[in-house]
Amino acid sequence: MDPVLKAILSSWDWRVDVIIILAVSGSLYMMGWGRLRKRTASLPQLSHRQNRRSPNRLVVSWRLAAYLSGLFFIALALLSPIDVLGGQLFYFHMIQHLLLIMIAPPLLMVANPMPFLLWGLPTRWRRRLGSGLGRLLHRKSTFRRRLRAATTPGIVWMVWAVALIGWHDPNAYNAALSMEWVHDLEHLSFFLTGMLFWWHVTGAGPRIHKHISPIGRIAFLLSAIPLNMMIGVALAFAGEPIYTYYTAVPRIGSLSVIDDQRVGGFIMWVPGSMMYIIAVLILASQLLQGEESKPALPESEWAGDEALKAPGIRK
Repeated sequence: MDPVLKAILSSWDWRVDVIIILAVSGSLYMMGWGRLRKRTASLPQLSHRQNRRSPNRLVVSWRLAAYLSGLFFIALALLSPIDVLGGQLFYFHMIQHLLLIMIAPPLLMVANPMPFLLWGLPTRWRRRLGSGLGRLLHRKSTFRRRLRAATTPGIVWMVWAVALIGWHDPNAYNAALSMEWVHDLEHLSFFLTGMLFWWHVTGAGPRIHKHISPIGRIAFLLSAIPLNMMIGVALAFAGEPIYTYYTAVPRIGSLSVIDDQRVGGFIMWVPGSMMYIIAVLILASQLLQGEESKPALPESEWAGDEALKAPGIRK
């Protein structure tokens, strides 16, 4: 193996800030999941129809596995040699972005993290924070109304699109690779917009928006595919290097700058778009099986103060 490549592959960036955030969030989720698991273990098993909204359905093993997998992919994107190789090869940078936008966020949001993170806190902290969040997210509060207006599906889609297009501008992209703080800002914006996007798809708490039907969520997902594909196709079929940063850094292996760009464009075009298609197929399957065929909840239920809590569980 080439000694330079070997050195890069063995380079792990043990960023203390990232490690602390991942460790704390993972520990809180596991403790909250364990506490809620104990509380729901004694509850009676309900019928299939009743079980749709029961706490037994909230505390399931696959949610824990999904959340920890999401944290793992964040660590893989930010701490592993992928981050180092992204500064040498364009297609590794695209893999990093895919992990932060299209893999980690849906895994985290499908785990419905809010109730578990709250229950992972010490009792006193949980009650204070829960009380504060209850006031902020009360259906008549100004904060809730403004948050709801600022995070509608249309606005979230626009913010996601601006971040995706904006950071693939040559000047912004080159700046991100040249300055660490800009690079961190790029990753943070990709991750946060991804979390907002998948918040609407998964219906995770806090549930401050009206219920979106499976058809609506499928349409929301499908609307993301054309933009993602267009950027990927533009990169894959460009006749010259778009990002001059990669023309000035030492090359690893025999892949030329233009071929590297084409591979990166293909990754965004095909595997990147497949993430949304897979989510569409899952929702379509659930729709056909009748798993999500229930009507939208009345506002008295989805907009109540108890929306942050697991149903049937008290502090």
